[in-house]
Parts: sequence; C-alpha cells; structure tokens
Amino acid sequence: MSGLLIPALTVWLAAAIGADLASVVAERNPERRARKALDNAALALKAARQAYLQGETSALRSALDEVRESVEVAYRSLKETGRDPLRHPRPFKDAEIKTRDLLKRISHLRDEMAYQDRELIEPLLDRVAQIHEDLLLSVMGKKSRR
Repeated sequence: MSGLLIPALTVWLAAAIGADLASVVAERNPERRARKALDNAALALKAARQAYLQGETSALRSALDEVRESVEVAYRSLKETGRDPLRHPRPFKDAEIKTRDLLKRISHLRDEMAYQDRELIEPLLDRVAQIHEDLLLSVMGKKSRR
C-alpha cells in the first residue's frame, strides 16, 4: 500500500508546489514575495529529493526547475524593491541566509546522487551559488563616506 502512496504523494506535492509558485508571483509586496519564493524553493527541493529516491527523473527535473525559478523570483523581487541593501539589509540578509541553507541542501542532494545523475543538479547549484554570492556582496558591500 505505501508503495503506491509515495509516488502519488510525490506527484501531488510537485503539482501543489507549481501552483504555489503562481501564488507567490501574484504577491504584490516584493519583500514578502521573495520570502515566500525561497520557502517555495525549500519545499521544491524536498520534492526533488523524494523524486530522486523514487527514481522519477521527470519529477526530479521539474522540481529542480521549480527550485531555480523560485530562487530567481526571490532575487528579482529583492531587486524590484529599489532599496539599498546597506541601508535596509534585513530582507537581503534573510534571503542570503536562506540561499546559503539551500546551497547546503542542494550539495547534500548532489552527494546522494549517482555520479551520472549529478549533471541534472549542477546547473542549479551554480545558479543558486551565484545568486547567494550577489546577495552576500550586496549586504557586505562598502558603505560610502559622507
């Protein structure tokens, strides 16, 4: 019985995550949108891990795409705020912390994967690392003297 339940649950979770990203994008407040998008990325990463453990490559690909899209939505949303990360660092620092956590979890998933399957996750790892570095540098940048 649980053999049928787990794949069905994985498919349902992947569909729910896709619907959740649409509601995240609909959020009007960019800071809240960024926070929700990163939460959605964490859920999508859990779904990706489940899909990999079940051997469902198509579900794995869609969940990894969902993680990438969610992180990019969060990054764009923070840029849309127009706020200076040095003067108002809170949302940028929160996003930096969450992307660092995502990087760790993505790396753990990559380490669990077979060597030939790692090509699926490497582009995601590179993109999230790039966004994390941009967020970190924006928060830790030099303050101008007045």
